[in-house]
Amino acid sequence: MGSQTGEMKQVGEPLSRDVVFQILSNQRRRYALHYLRQHEQPVEIGELATQIAAWENDISIPEVGSQQRKRVYNTLQQAHLPKLDETGFMEYDPAHGNISLTDKAEKLTVYLEVVPDNDLPWSQYYFVLGCVSLALVTGAWLEAGPLGLVPDFGWALGLAVLVTLSGAINVYYHRNLHRGHTEVPERDR
Repeated sequence: MGSQTGEMKQVGEPLSRDVVFQILSNQRRRYALHYLRQHEQPVEIGELATQIAAWENDISIPEVGSQQRKRVYNTLQQAHLPKLDETGFMEYDPAHGNISLTDKAEKLTVYLEVVPDNDLPWSQYYFVLGCVSLALVTGAWLEAGPLGLVPDFGWALGLAVLVTLSGAINVYYHRNLHRGHTEVPERDR
């Protein structure tokens, strides 16, 4: 494991899917990443343990009991935080109990993005947008019905505005995703 640790902590190396999936296979590690993405400053392990216990038990922070907190605290301290530190996704200082995300953790965002059942992924959205735009421009070029009444500049301007607006919404969405949502992360089923 010693040589593997050295390999994983090297900066600039691409992430191994096996390492990423191993890290994200545990719900407490996902909760820890989610919580730390919401905070730009280092977080104390007790604060993190309390929040994770609240999420796991579907209760508010003041309702978390000492046993619930202690159970989460111990597994974070003994297993999950050292593993996340070892892989370079976060920095964990066991002497002071402080935890913070590293820049490498940003690369996990693509694996953490969950597309709700009734939502359309951005890649499919842009594909559909391109197909509709192509159909409209082809109809305008062939002067099919009312499509031929709109001047070429009108089509160019309309499509440019649509793509720009879509891109702006996509950027806004991904900035919020990278910072971490404020809502409760999804639980394992």
